[in-house]
Amino acid sequence: MHNRKSKSARIARVFAATAAVALLAGCASHRPAPQFTADAPFSRTFPGSGDAVCWSVKRALLSQGYMLDRPNDAGVLTGSRDEQPQPKLNLTTRLQTSCADNRNGTSIVFVTATREESRLQKMKQTTSMGVGPATLTMPSGSAEVLGTVRRATITDPDFYNQFFSLVQHFADQERVAQGSRPATDSEGPAAVAHAAPPVPGERMAQDAPPPPDNQPGAAPLPRATQPAGGSNP
Repeated sequence: MHNRKSKSARIARVFAATAAVALLAGCASHRPAPQFTADAPFSRTFPGSGDAVCWSVKRALLSQGYMLDRPNDAGVLTGSRDEQPQPKLNLTTRLQTSCADNRNGTSIVFVTATREESRLQKMKQTTSMGVGPATLTMPSGSAEVLGTVRRATITDPDFYNQFFSLVQHFADQERVAQGSRPATDSEGPAAVAHAAPPVPGERMAQDAPPPPDNQPGAAPLPRATQPAGGSNP
């Protein structure tokens, strides 16, 4: 009798341990993916000042047909673009970008994109008739309205790589444009002199000594005038 009880207790402990292991395995399999990682595709560092890189971000959005909203914070741009791949389907892509100068010759750009799917849906309409508590509501037909059916953050790395490649393209153009600008008076006399060196022939003509008297074509020197009433020695 005692052996049966001991055997039953051991079997119960084995079943309890097995159930605990299965429960832990189930919880581990349904554990959500980490939300904060260092290799997220939502940021990129570019060489250049904050003004040049932020301007490149704005050019990238405008060149792809995004309508920009007026930002409330400096360095923040929000743009949206609508598409209609099907007669009753509308897709809206929204981008929010933030750029900041790292104060070391580089700037960082953050971008988050969301895609919203809307479809035309039928909605019943009603009409209310009456005065006071004796109000009667009656159906008056239906109308099609555009309703949101799906909204999600875009996490595809290729989408963000294409955007960052376009920003890099405009940043390279801005850097070339800044390097080819001519020097101005505000940059100092040294910059102006360096930007427009003298012609070698003109410099030789300026440094050459004046021709002597007996050279043909030399200008005659003025004669000394005698004082009035003076005599030659």
